[in-house]
Amino acid sequence: MHDYSMLAEGDQVLVAVSGGVDSLVLAWLLDQWRAKAPIHYELRFVHVDMGFSGESQELAGQLSPVAWVRRELARMGLDLEVVRGQRLGTEKEGSCFLCARHRRQQLFELARKNRCNKLAFGHHQDDLIETLFLNMLFSGNISTMVPRQDLFDGRLALIRPLAYLVKSEVEAIASRLDFQPLANPCPLAGQTQREQVRVWLGQLYAQEPAARGSIFAAMGNVREEYLL
Repeated sequence: MHDYSMLAEGDQVLVAVSGGVDSLVLAWLLDQWRAKAPIHYELRFVHVDMGFSGESQELAGQLSPVAWVRRELARMGLDLEVVRGQRLGTEKEGSCFLCARHRRQQLFELARKNRCNKLAFGHHQDDLIETLFLNMLFSGNISTMVPRQDLFDGRLALIRPLAYLVKSEVEAIASRLDFQPLANPCPLAGQTQREQVRVWLGQLYAQEPAARGSIFAAMGNVREEYLL
C-alpha cells in the first residue's frame, strides 16, 4: 500500500471480484483498510459474469456463479454489482487472452462511467512471477504485472494490494475468515499455459524453496546493461 502509494484521499476504487480466493481476500482487505487508514476512499465491487454453467446449476438447485459471489460479499456486508461479459469460444488457448482482454476493457469502461480513478485486482506475488515466466517462455519478452500501473494519462491506476503475498498466505487469510471461494467455472481451467508454468515453478520451489523470493527480488533488480 505505502511502497506504491496505492490509495489516496478521495479515491473512487472499482474492485474486480471474480469470486476466487484472491478477489475475496482483496475485497475484505480494502474494506477493512478503510477502518484504519488515515484517508477516506470509496469502494465499488463488480463481478463480470461470463455465463459459464450458470443456467445448468440453477436448474439443478445449486447456486450459480453470480449468486455464489454475491453471497460471499453479502457475508462481509458488501454490495456487488454484476455486469455481463462477452463470452468467447473456448476451443483453444488463445481464447484465454482474448477473454481476459475483453473483460479488462469492460472494467476500464465501468471505471470511466462511474468516475473511478483506481481499479483493484487480486493478483499476488505468485501471479507476478508466473507472468514473468509466461512472457519469457511464450512471448519472448521480459515483463510482468506491476503492483501499480498508471494508465490513460494518469486518469486510472491499476493497483494490486496483494502483490507482496504468496498464494499460500492469501489462502490462509481466506481460511481464517471462513471464505468459500468460487471454483473457476471456465471450461479451460487447469489447461492453460499459466497452469503449466505454475506446475514447473512448483517443482522448482520444491527443490529450492528460496527460489521464489529470489525471483521476486530479481524483478526489482534488473541490470539492463547485461541484457541484449
